[in-house]
Amino acid sequence: MGTGAPDCDGECPKYLTMYELESVEVLRSAAVIDGVRFRPSTRRSQTSGGAIGRNYLMNGYRQIFPTYTQPIEQTSGPAPFLQMGRIGIPAMVEEEFNDWYNTAYIPPYLTVPGCLGARRFVAIDGQPKYLTVYEFEHAAVSESAEWAKVRDANPWSFRVRPAMRHDKGSPGVYHRLFPK
Repeated sequence: MGTGAPDCDGECPKYLTMYELESVEVLRSAAVIDGVRFRPSTRRSQTSGGAIGRNYLMNGYRQIFPTYTQPIEQTSGPAPFLQMGRIGIPAMVEEEFNDWYNTAYIPPYLTVPGCLGARRFVAIDGQPKYLTVYEFEHAAVSESAEWAKVRDANPWSFRVRPAMRHDKGSPGVYHRLFPK
């Protein structure tokens, strides 16, 4: 994907790479462990100067919202910008959190100009437990007056949102570098 989260003092992800996989087992394969994590491709070596980063997240997540994505929805190609939020939530409010997020929180954001879509994921490998990805036309969508208005429009948000714990640098907006 590209760069993001510039204001986190080097302690959070600067770059984001997302892969859509048929199975989490791909992450455990020798090809990924040896060939991707520890032996960079020629393209990666050229762009990184040969350095191999060791301070990265490599979490596996399963999509939970929408529960199913139609292949026809993927014909527009990747969005130019993504906002990624990595969220932890206490178990005692988890069921309400998921109900709120899927039914009251995400749908209004989808009406904000420049917001192209949103998906939620649950961790199958790694922490935090939840990941939300918004697709944007431009980097400032989540800084718009429309976004702010939607954020606080539902009173349910004031009860659930205080229990959320974002990872450092989250949410972060990432600009697509590849493919252009």
